[in-house]
Amino acid sequence: MPRQTLITLLLLTLGSISLLGQNGPEKSPEKGATVHATGPFDVKIAAQDDKLSDGISRMLLDKQYHGDLEGSSKGQMLATGSAKSSGVYVAIETFTGTLQGKPGGFALHHTGIMTKGGPSLTISVVPDSGTGQLSGISGKMTINIAPDGKHSYDFEYSLPKTD
Repeated sequence: MPRQTLITLLLLTLGSISLLGQNGPEKSPEKGATVHATGPFDVKIAAQDDKLSDGISRMLLDKQYHGDLEGSSKGQMLATGSAKSSGVYVAIETFTGTLQGKPGGFALHHTGIMTKGGPSLTISVVPDSGTGQLSGISGKMTINIAPDGKHSYDFEYSLPKTD
């Protein structure tokens, strides 16, 4: 299986698993409470010019989030895989915009592993990466890819309780 086909399969398979429940978003969360945010997003993935020939694919990410997250994200991804439907990707992206009306930003770290077709995906907020009104944010995100290729997210997060 060609490397690019395997990486695409890896991303689609990992992206379509859902690790979190689909509870509707809460619009006025209490600080410190766990809250869900949902919505669609668009993503562009561009391969970087790779002169290393080390078997690792390097890509640039450009996302536009909508729904409870409104804003953009830029990032980088590294991926590699075998011809036996196993592979891995890691990515870091930085989001800037609003989360349920609160302005700021934060970084997300992706770790996706597929072992012989069995997917595992974790997307977590990078600790202490929050800015603005999102300072102190923590949480996990799930990416869903519909059969028609449209992307959406479910973001379970909390902000520190302030007195």
